[in-house]
Amino acid sequence: MNYTEGMLREGSLKGKNILITGGGTGLGRAMGEYFLELGANLVITSRKLEVLEETAKEMMAKSGGKVIPVVCDVRDIEQVESMWAKCIAAFGQIHGVLNNAAGNFISPTERLSANAFNTVLDIVLKGTSQVTLTAGKHWIAEKQPGVFLNIVTTYAWTGSGYVVPSAAAKAGVLALTRSLAVEWAKYGIRSNAIAPGPFPTEGAWSRLLPGDLVKKFDPAKKVPVGRVGVHQELANLAAYLISDFSAYVNGDVITIDGGEWLKGAGEFNNLEMIPQEMWDMMEASRGKKP
Repeated sequence: MNYTEGMLREGSLKGKNILITGGGTGLGRAMGEYFLELGANLVITSRKLEVLEETAKEMMAKSGGKVIPVVCDVRDIEQVESMWAKCIAAFGQIHGVLNNAAGNFISPTERLSANAFNTVLDIVLKGTSQVTLTAGKHWIAEKQPGVFLNIVTTYAWTGSGYVVPSAAAKAGVLALTRSLAVEWAKYGIRSNAIAPGPFPTEGAWSRLLPGDLVKKFDPAKKVPVGRVGVHQELANLAAYLISDFSAYVNGDVITIDGGEWLKGAGEFNNLEMIPQEMWDMMEASRGKKP
């Protein structure tokens, strides 16, 4: 056994129906695939139906189970409530919610428009809170236990330059997680969070750091264990926290980053070394100013 293999025993999530926001690509998909292997059924959401449908088809072909794709912009409460109604109609119950949807800009803060800043806040903090309130109110009304698992960042408690809206929003999600862990435990509802370090996904780092910047600011160089994370490692942790095996874990945030944040708080603070001309190049590569 090693860290690239599944951790929990077969059937650990059998009978569980789990909602994953931002579940069509990247880390959301990686966690969802492992949930399926363990016997869960899924609802995956994002704003792109074509991506969701293709992902759902591929996931079911690989792991079995049932995956329902539902379009939802978590910034819009009417879409969130409609999405939740579809979840209940499909499965009768949702047992766990993985709040994974996120957005980010890597940029000097003074270069961000108000719209760009608010977009990140709305997706990360507003979106998470709206999904959480919608699910939580339903669970409380139905007297049904449930589990929230929120994806935050290691800079949620330290802050970080060049990702200020993300840092502010993730800090809010962390506060939401801890607060509801206390308030809603009496209803049988647990809330926990994971703070991942660098777990590169296809295309993500190149979009954030285009060109040679990906190599120049190689995240592995900042991690004491000398490498970035493998998706299965994150999926193992997420599966444990969404499962009944973690029934006594509530209100916690678990860091999985190889010791990165202990080595230097603020994952993107080293971008101080980027000259203004290179920021101009990055903006041009995105096609417009954020």
